[in-house]
Amino acid sequence: MAGDWKTERISAVANVTDFVANGSFESLRNNVTYRSEPDHAILVRLVDHNAGWKSDFVYVDKATFSFLKKSVLFPGDIVIANVGANAGTVFRVPDLGKPMTLGPNAVLCRPLEGTLNRDFFYYYLTGRDGQNSITSILGGSAQPKFNKTDFRSLQVPVLPLNEQKAIAHILGTLDDKIELNQKMNETLEAMAQALFKSWFVDFDPVRAKLEGRKPAGLDPATAALFPSTFQDSPLGQIPKGWEVCPLSEKIQLLSGGTPKTSEPTYWDGDIPWYSVRDAPSETDVWVIHTDKHVTRLGIANSAAHIFPEKTTIISARGTVGKLALTAVPMAMNQSCYGVRGITGYCDYFTYYLLREATAQLQQRTHGTVFDTITTETFKTLDCIFPPPKITAAFDKLAEPLLGQIRANIHQSRTLATLRDTLLPKLLSGELKIQEAEKMVGR
Repeated sequence: MAGDWKTERISAVANVTDFVANGSFESLRNNVTYRSEPDHAILVRLVDHNAGWKSDFVYVDKATFSFLKKSVLFPGDIVIANVGANAGTVFRVPDLGKPMTLGPNAVLCRPLEGTLNRDFFYYYLTGRDGQNSITSILGGSAQPKFNKTDFRSLQVPVLPLNEQKAIAHILGTLDDKIELNQKMNETLEAMAQALFKSWFVDFDPVRAKLEGRKPAGLDPATAALFPSTFQDSPLGQIPKGWEVCPLSEKIQLLSGGTPKTSEPTYWDGDIPWYSVRDAPSETDVWVIHTDKHVTRLGIANSAAHIFPEKTTIISARGTVGKLALTAVPMAMNQSCYGVRGITGYCDYFTYYLLREATAQLQQRTHGTVFDTITTETFKTLDCIFPPPKITAAFDKLAEPLLGQIRANIHQSRTLATLRDTLLPKLLSGELKIQEAEKMVGR
């Protein structure tokens, strides 16, 4: 393919606009009304994309939507954040079931018909060459930003449309597999969460036995672990033989730290180093990789300690209550705790117990500058604990679910790496379309 295509300025092959194209700052201030309650249209923002389109939207009324006609959005439109730490982030607008319009601090880029395939353009902008091109126009000392005029001046490869469509389909096939893994993970995580709630919050097996029924879905050996009666406790009725005690009595808290940045032997190794910015979504559960790595060499003399696989991490300073399970041995910074159950209390049980307790821990935070969870915070929260054998039974049933989630995340990372390396190779001629199609299993 090398030499079979040309480059064009984005201005020649796409319409580029933004929020401020609709009028002066004064006219925008006088004619744009934001609403927190559902209204005529949704104001699409980067924060909505970052939250997986599950956060609280900002809405505008019909008059505002009409005023913002130059930046109306349609499903599939390409948006690029152009202000702030995430400047250069590219995303496609989903169908949100309502009219949509573009919010501030982003540009809309809509290819002209017959010049660029929209999906090909999206993959170019999110790929290595497109991101490098956007980075070249970033400016601003306080916060990174670029304007739509500079963006229009960037060059983009323009291949024959049939080749653009073929490349977009190849890359889209990989994205479809990644999306399928994500949906599967959502289902698997919901199953594990539902099992925890059934056993340790609603006490369904105990209630079934109390009523003379067989606990649903349990083999006789597992069912026999549960009592058939309740007892009184400070937290109300709990299964007989279970106990209420401070959370701190059943967990081990492990402290993190930051190795000296001036000591090169502490960095750029093979141990991931976790901070709250690396927290996965609730669906992903596992954290596998971080942007920073520490070395095995000299680790004992650094501020970081290595925590084993299946340690629960909880953020404890600033943004508190973010949870993750370590999928590999990992170090973490001082704003987090590693949490493991004491002997007999298993890894997945401990993770979901923390999930259940997070809201109450967040309510107990203190600190004049940052919200903080301290070791004392864990002592203030009473929780219900079953005998250890029941937590082991829970972990045995949860293992296939969470193990598959971890495997899916690994596979998705591999697929994403393949997707990101294919486009430069296709554009350079190093790889032919037919070869790429075979690689993705078309």
